[in-house]
Amino acid sequence: MAMKGCLSALVLWLLLLTIQVSLGDDELKLVNGTGPCSGRVEVKHKDQWGTVCDGDWNTEDAEVVCKQVGCGSAVQALNRAPFGEGSGPTWLYRVECRGNESALWNCPHTGWGGFTCPHYFDVGVICSGFSGLHLSGGDTACSGHLKIKQDETWTTVCYSYIDFNAASVICNEQRCGQAVDVLRGAHFGDRHELIWQEVFHCVGNETHLAHCPRTLQHSKACSHDAYVLCSGYGGYRLSNGSTTCSGRVELLHGGSWGTLCDYLWNFSAANDLCQHLDCGVALSIPDGQSFGKGNGSFWNGTFSCKKNGSYSRDCSVSVLDQSECPAGNDARVICSGCPGGRLVNGTTCSGRVEIRHGDTWGRLCSSHWNLQAASVLCYQLNCGYAKSIQTGDSFVDGNGPVWRDAFHCKGTESCLWDCAQVTLGNPTCSAKEVATVVCSGLTESLRLSDGQSRCDGRVEISLDGMWSRVLDDDWNIKDAHVVCRQLQCGIAKRAYYLPRSERGIGPVGLRSVHCDGNETQLLLCKTSHSQVLSAGVAEDVGVICSDSQQIRLVNGTKRCAGRVELYHDGIWGTICDDNWDLSDANVVCRQLGCGYAIKALNSAHYGVGSGQIWLDDVNCTGSESNIWACPSRVWGHHNCQHKEDAGVLCSEFLSLRLANGSGCAGRLEVFYNGTWGSICSNRMSQLTAVTVCKHLNCGDGGEIERDFKYGRGSGPTWLDHIECAEQHSSLWQCQSDPWDPQSCDTRAEETHISCSGRKGTVTPATFTECPNSSSCSDREKLRVVGGEDACSGRVEIWNQGSWGTICDDSWDLADANVVCRQLGCGSAVSALSEAAFGEGTGPIWLEKVHCKGTELSLWDCPSKPLFGKNCNHKEDAAVDCSGVTETTTSSTRAASPRRSVTNNKRVSVPVILCIILGALLCLVLAILAGLIQRARAQQRGSYNSFNEAVYEEIDYKLMKEQQGMSGLSVGSTNERFYGGDCDKESGPGATQEVLPLPGNNLEGGYDDVTDTPGPEDASLSGPNKQEITGVSEECDKNKDSRKDWSPNVSQNRTSEAQRDLSPALEDIGYDDMEELGQ
Repeated sequence: MAMKGCLSALVLWLLLLTIQVSLGDDELKLVNGTGPCSGRVEVKHKDQWGTVCDGDWNTEDAEVVCKQVGCGSAVQALNRAPFGEGSGPTWLYRVECRGNESALWNCPHTGWGGFTCPHYFDVGVICSGFSGLHLSGGDTACSGHLKIKQDETWTTVCYSYIDFNAASVICNEQRCGQAVDVLRGAHFGDRHELIWQEVFHCVGNETHLAHCPRTLQHSKACSHDAYVLCSGYGGYRLSNGSTTCSGRVELLHGGSWGTLCDYLWNFSAANDLCQHLDCGVALSIPDGQSFGKGNGSFWNGTFSCKKNGSYSRDCSVSVLDQSECPAGNDARVICSGCPGGRLVNGTTCSGRVEIRHGDTWGRLCSSHWNLQAASVLCYQLNCGYAKSIQTGDSFVDGNGPVWRDAFHCKGTESCLWDCAQVTLGNPTCSAKEVATVVCSGLTESLRLSDGQSRCDGRVEISLDGMWSRVLDDDWNIKDAHVVCRQLQCGIAKRAYYLPRSERGIGPVGLRSVHCDGNETQLLLCKTSHSQVLSAGVAEDVGVICSDSQQIRLVNGTKRCAGRVELYHDGIWGTICDDNWDLSDANVVCRQLGCGYAIKALNSAHYGVGSGQIWLDDVNCTGSESNIWACPSRVWGHHNCQHKEDAGVLCSEFLSLRLANGSGCAGRLEVFYNGTWGSICSNRMSQLTAVTVCKHLNCGDGGEIERDFKYGRGSGPTWLDHIECAEQHSSLWQCQSDPWDPQSCDTRAEETHISCSGRKGTVTPATFTECPNSSSCSDREKLRVVGGEDACSGRVEIWNQGSWGTICDDSWDLADANVVCRQLGCGSAVSALSEAAFGEGTGPIWLEKVHCKGTELSLWDCPSKPLFGKNCNHKEDAAVDCSGVTETTTSSTRAASPRRSVTNNKRVSVPVILCIILGALLCLVLAILAGLIQRARAQQRGSYNSFNEAVYEEIDYKLMKEQQGMSGLSVGSTNERFYGGDCDKESGPGATQEVLPLPGNNLEGGYDDVTDTPGPEDASLSGPNKQEITGVSEECDKNKDSRKDWSPNVSQNRTSEAQRDLSPALEDIGYDDMEELGQ
């Protein structure tokens, strides 16, 4: 009995222990979700259900939960009771999982029930419910029966459980483009397959099917499975090009990139692809292996694109396979890279102008629309140039917003968005006041590239939709006249050949052009379309037309203030301030779209210019349409120096500041109409405050202050209702109400902003600021840093009150030459990139600088302000200059040029001392030798042969000089000179004698088309004598009648071409061959 009692007690004890262990098992479930794999996380501990509280609940925590309940991977980790508040204790708090734990309570936490948390902090999860999906049994990797993997088993999805929205999510997740259709698949019949038990309710924009809400389907009835058909691609890209908008066309299909092989690839298809890649329009389809062969993979098919006006990925490729691609069928394209502009309601090259902000297209207000901006848009759309912007009511009908952007273009920009853009304060427009344009069209169109306006530059012609070069070995003023007439650019002023550094490398469209001068199109002249050229036979040609005159303001730091400069006959020059007043300044401001003149500034207020002084004694009435229509002296005739350069301050000059604070915190004020005024804060968002801070270089964050601690303003309240978007990098680009000096109802509406950053401060030893940023010269705004001397280093420019760098995109020797010359450091030895002299700090002010190499200042070169994040300081541009300045009076340099930065080594002090001592020793030996010789001669009693030798040498030199003055050598007749105009020779400051330019080192690098010998030069008679048009016979008679001109040409010291050089045309930078007379 005792033994039985002992066994009974043992059994009872084991039973109680089993019950205790069972009660102690912890469990986990999801409650109140849309299905079994989503809901509030609840944990059972000590036989009681409770919740989990965690303010830092993340995907790793949710991943453990999803795996624990057998629901695949985590889609979302949610807190703050997304599935309602639970009840009971808070069992777990501050769980910190790595994601690989087998149970939630195995993750580090504060202990069971260690913290009581309000139930509105209960956490939840959404799990995928499955671990994979794929399309099987289709014709391609992007079509087939939908299969979902649950646990380790593939299940079939019923046709009625998904719709087109779900199919869109599936195609996107599989990187197969857009959904085309959802079809009924095979009939189930007697098939015994596992069927997915949930219905998907997708919106269509989810990134994964697991993110879609779904409900449990209790019915087992399913007649057909779901067959999903996608467009067959996961996207396009351009590979191995010089930009993101050029290259070999590659297609992502079924998760694999390959070159698109399309035997029907043409210019129309290329244009569609460029637009759908947001790369503007197609410019050309290069031949051959221009962009390499890729990785060897390719997709063979035919490209097509829907014309629905959107930029969504709705292009498709049919007949996809991977058979061998025949040579030449791989798709290639060069796009313009200029998105966000189009013409609608007309033809391809005419219509209503629309621009895109973000994803929204809208019409453009016509209040600031002009022919220069229109020409840039036509060029951007590959439609030639703008013929007219006055189209009446044609094209204007349309819907959508009317954007108030004003584009202030020079006319040489590649894209409309490269122009200075100002939206702030612009007036509203009605639905009828919208911009329109009629472009010249692409067919057999001409353009002039790389000039200072659309009416000067290298001649290019469009044939069969592709821009090509024009080459000629006998280009003259008659040919140039036809080009200017066809482009509606007036008459030709000059025809020239391009310097070697600017010659094109593209296909050749025309060569050997012979015009009579009265044709309306270049193709009506006698031409050759031959693509095959012998080396050195023909050269790229250029034209300067009379309508190429331009005006700009320099050194004013902003658009509507600065030194007035004019572009005339291919050269930038200034205006003398004699009689300069508000009437003259008004014409300049109105011509530039800058409102009216606030001040007419004299005495080089914005720094001294360089080069020509084009106009003097300007006397406008104020009503003229441009400054050269005003009465003045003849072009190039003046009695001034550059210290008298004229400037203007216009009403639309804008500036921004934070007043009465630290520079990066204060009351927001804008300078407009010559006065500082406040900005109202109504409807202003934090994004606008951030834009202000970025604009002022005060960091990437900002807050609107509400305590008004920066005081009240006293001037006008200029603006209200400013709204900026994320893409805006400057306040000037933001929308607002029109300018109004009483925009605020009370001073309490003034804006006070505090930025997160501070304006960069630098030590004087490292940086030297311009003494006055509003008046310092171009030279003072440029420097090189980090090199061994003042002629090598990282290029930095002064702008908006701080030094910054230049991005090395497109940085080349032509750009470096301009920098070196502007610094007084001779020519460039090398143009360096990738922060060769170390990374800079502060802003990166410019990118894509495109100098010709002949500009006098870096500010004369086309460039693009860097508003985005395309560059960082690892791409800072640098130069290494020769350190030697060439003079115009000698063909030799003052010293030998410096070597490139890689081999540039300085001579040490000991070496210099050795050289000096060696030279002194040689001198002493020479003197001793002379004394010894003289002593020996005296001993022989002979005459002094040493002195006689000196006398003979002097006589020899004098004879050579007389011979040189008595006539020109045969070699001198081949010297190339600049031609000049007869009437300018007698102008003030005319040069009577100019030395020839150094051989093989022509000013500006331009090659002369023809030599210009003196009249009646016997050595140039016959076929060598060139007729120069545009110079009157009277000019030759006047030259013959000069007192210092001898009928015997051979006895004149300089040729006619040298004597006829006018000061107004010095240093033109072109080799004139023929000129139209003034």
